[in-house]
This record gives sequence, structure tokens and C-alpha cells, in this order.
Amino acid sequence: MPELCAFYGIRITLYFGDHAPAHFHAQYGDWKASIQIDNGELVAGKLPRRASRLVEEWRAQHADELAAAWNRAQRNEMPGKIDPLA
Repeated sequence: MPELCAFYGIRITLYFGDHAPAHFHAQYGDWKASIQIDNGELVAGKLPRRASRLVEEWRAQHADELAAAWNRAQRNEMPGKIDPLA
């Protein structure tokens, strides 16, 4: 599971060949969530409110890069790195 980014104690990852819809995984301590790339909807899990807001801000800033990383991971290619929250 490649790590795309880490910021403020939040780790963002993707799985190779993961199921649709296009999503990424966020982990903050013991909290874990899967979040849809295109609209930020929660697919599974839960994050604390503050971490959730930070992840959504990051997702909105990097949606195009996330979509490209998802496509690479679907082809079993390394998805690359994405800058942390600015």
C-alpha cells in the first residue's frame, strides 16, 4: 500500500488494483477512513472532525493528482507522491 502523503499525523495511501469508486485511505492514529476522490464522500470508516476537515482540504487541493495516482495504481504502477497540505 503506497503512501502518497503524510501531514499533521495523517497518512494518505492507495491500494494497488482497489475496488471502485476511486478512493484513497486516510489514517490518523487508530482512526481509518476511505474517501472518494471526486467528491470527498466517505466510503468507509471514520476520522475525527479536525482530521476529516484537513483531509478534505487536502483532497480538494489535489483532486487531479489523486485521480492520476488512482489510475496508475489501477495499472499496478507506483502512484507517486503528492505534496502535503499547503
